[in-house]
Amino acid sequence: MRRFLLSAVVSIALGPSFASASTWQVDSAHTAVQFAVRHLMVSTVRGTLGKATGTVNLDEGDPTKSTVEASIDVNGIDTREPKRDQHLKSPDFFDVEKYPTVTFKSKKVTKVSDTKFKVAGDLTMHGVTKEVVLDVEGTPKPLTDPFGNVKLGGIATTKVNRKDFGINWSSAMDGGGVVVGDEVDVTIDIELLKKP
Repeated sequence: MRRFLLSAVVSIALGPSFASASTWQVDSAHTAVQFAVRHLMVSTVRGTLGKATGTVNLDEGDPTKSTVEASIDVNGIDTREPKRDQHLKSPDFFDVEKYPTVTFKSKKVTKVSDTKFKVAGDLTMHGVTKEVVLDVEGTPKPLTDPFGNVKLGGIATTKVNRKDFGINWSSAMDGGGVVVGDEVDVTIDIELLKKP
């Protein structure tokens, strides 16, 4: 699902003013992976996946040489409707007993501007790996929070077709159309914590 991932993995977009390489961890408490998919072709269902974890190795001299790896716990899926969440966890959709996580591993970072990047990488979901591109926009400079932690933030977006990942369940409606759309919009709000 769209940066499904995480991932996350986004805020690579933040390092043009730095001078060396650094390692950043995804701050799970302040990071959210959200998705949106059409329902009955008349409305949009929105939800979140579970806890996101990961690491960004930021090349502060040349952010295009940075790398990202992220993982998302699908067991934490939440659409504010318990029965729907259970269905999404079932073999009809994510099949979380077999595939409890969604992962992302970057392969290429392309600079669009000082705060915008495209991050291409392998997204693995439901046991299938496909390349996706995350559109990433991040804060241009790190901030220090009231507790002395150095932070960066960003947002990543992408769009995926769930059937590309073998998530094929659908039900046709009498008047035409389907219950669940194929295209899924993914938005990842990320906060990163600099490792000492």
